[in-house]
Amino acid sequence: MKTKLYILVFFFASHSVFANISEIEKSALIDLYKSTNGERWTNSWDLSKPVSNWKGVKVENNTVVGLSLMNNNLVGQLPSSLANLKNLQVLNVAFNSIKGEIPENIVLLKELLILRFGKNKLTGTIPENIGYLKKLVILDLFSNQLSGELPVGLAHMKHLKVISVSDNSLSGSIPKELGELKKLERLEIADNNFEGTVPIEIGELKNLNMLVLADNNLTGNFPSIIFSLPKLRVLQLQENDFNKNHLRNNIPLKTDLALFDYDAIDSRTERRNFKDLYSSKDIRTADTKFEEDNN
Repeated sequence: MKTKLYILVFFFASHSVFANISEIEKSALIDLYKSTNGERWTNSWDLSKPVSNWKGVKVENNTVVGLSLMNNNLVGQLPSSLANLKNLQVLNVAFNSIKGEIPENIVLLKELLILRFGKNKLTGTIPENIGYLKKLVILDLFSNQLSGELPVGLAHMKHLKVISVSDNSLSGSIPKELGELKKLERLEIADNNFEGTVPIEIGELKNLNMLVLADNNLTGNFPSIIFSLPKLRVLQLQENDFNKNHLRNNIPLKTDLALFDYDAIDSRTERRNFKDLYSSKDIRTADTKFEEDNN
């Protein structure tokens, strides 16, 4: 009888040990806590309790797979040790006050599906090798202070459905390679300093339902093929320098667009059709719900 009791005790003791995440992962979480003023978070962590009790941390099979701290009063910088969360699938720290640059080694999170850094104070550039995140579905960097160009490496992320980088200081041209992202549903690059023409390759994105290019320095003829995209419902082109005559002459008489904004030649040719959609860039992104983000 005692032998059986010893075995039972050993089983539960072992189970308790194996239920904990590694010290490396725990240390990465504590680094984040300390570097972003964790004691003043809206929902802080009690470091004396198990990691599984820390709000926003999702643990599966003794490893951290989700970190969701959206709108939680994080103030400070992201530690490079976040890259030690090797099995992380969701990293959501949107709507905080995180500053500094995006850690270059963030690209080591090869299992990442959702990366949401929107509405912070991040500076610097988007990591050039971000294309290493080949499983990524959602890339949300909107409303920061990022500069530089959109990395061509984005084209390697074949599962991308959302690219949201509006309201930054990005520049350069729109990479034609984005036309290779056949699963892309939303491309939002408004309120930046992009210039040049819109690549005709964007017209190959058959799953695109939202294309937001407003408030840039884009020029030339807007590709008429984009009007033919079967799922496109939101198209915003205003505050650019497109050829207005070409644009006016290529607007289809019948369209399934729910929202279409552009710079009209005069009030008689202006077309705006709203169907209960919101236009505020802050509200639009804040209210968006992603099926992939279950945390």
